[in-house]
Amino acid sequence: MLNPAKAVNEEARLHALHSYNILHTEKEAEYNEITDLAAEITGKPVAIISLVDQEEVWLKATSGMDICSSERKYSFCSHTILEENELLIVEDSNKDSRFSGNPYTEGETPIIFYAGVSLKDESGHALGTLCVIDHKPNTITKKQINSLQVLARQIMKLLTLRKSNEQLKKLQSELTQKNELLRGFAGIVSHDMKMPLANMILTTDVLRAKYGNHLDKKGISYLDNLKHSSFKLSDYVGNLLAYYESDGLSKGKPEEFELNHLLEEIVELLGIDHKVTINFPEENINLHCNRAALEQILLNLIGNSLKYNDKDEVVVTIGCKETKEAYYFEVSDNGIGIPEDKQHLIFDLFTTVAESDRKGNKGNGIGLSTVKKLIDSLGGEIKVASIENEETVFNFTVKK
Repeated sequence: MLNPAKAVNEEARLHALHSYNILHTEKEAEYNEITDLAAEITGKPVAIISLVDQEEVWLKATSGMDICSSERKYSFCSHTILEENELLIVEDSNKDSRFSGNPYTEGETPIIFYAGVSLKDESGHALGTLCVIDHKPNTITKKQINSLQVLARQIMKLLTLRKSNEQLKKLQSELTQKNELLRGFAGIVSHDMKMPLANMILTTDVLRAKYGNHLDKKGISYLDNLKHSSFKLSDYVGNLLAYYESDGLSKGKPEEFELNHLLEEIVELLGIDHKVTINFPEENINLHCNRAALEQILLNLIGNSLKYNDKDEVVVTIGCKETKEAYYFEVSDNGIGIPEDKQHLIFDLFTTVAESDRKGNKGNGIGLSTVKKLIDSLGGEIKVASIENEETVFNFTVKK
């Protein structure tokens, strides 16, 4: 018996094989179907998908034989992966000196006939074989060999696809972990900054009230700038916290409530200090959905309608209708509008389009990203249509 040699590039070959993380995995129907087909096409009782490891040949799929591995030194497949033409045919192992005395050629189900084709990756590494076996001398036609080679290529496509999916799963897991860390960090930082910012704002008011008479115009201006910057940072921190807490909002349970009652609460929260007309839906629809998430969505959209508006009288109109499958909302305003070439950017995190809002403050690009994130999590979608200096209309859906 001739023990099979190791491949010239054995170390690289093994590294390539192990990169697929396929060894000793569960049986999969896709591979079993290929071995069944190989046996059917060739008319042989046994078909195998083998993967040649360092000392073991592991069988990913078998048809007509119930084993999961064999010793590499006795395996016919170990010879196949060394063939330059990627093919090994043994019509009668009893007449082949390479297999004289091989224990696999003996017993009740001996390997007498063998035909195997190599499974080669894109780099030319032979990872294993697709082979068919008979327990008596036999032959194989050229057409059948071609069919085995086609099936071998399909096996490699399956292995490559599986490898890509495993890599994507790993990457997704790593991203999820990093996002959780980032979310936790952002939450801690945001919470820890809220109180110092509130103290800064309060301190500026105390300084102005108690020592205002002792300060010149420049000193008063410094206090005003400090207070303005503190409010701006507080708004940024609040929006950042809302963005990272939106995952929790989206997991809230559906509840029944009146839309117009929710809108009244939102208007009160916004604390409007200029001339504004807000038109509620004519029909006060009873909703059954995630109230907390919808409140955050409308709070952002209506808030933006108020902030990014240069008209003497701000007009915001809210509409809603329902079908059996979803609620359809519309929020429109007569504000500054959004340039057409910038509309596709507005839902990107930290992206701002307008130079400043009604009070001269620049946005932070978090609010609309939070809106999009919440709507996606509720199984809906959001669209925007806008004409500069005339109007902006947001349409979004929420699944029931």
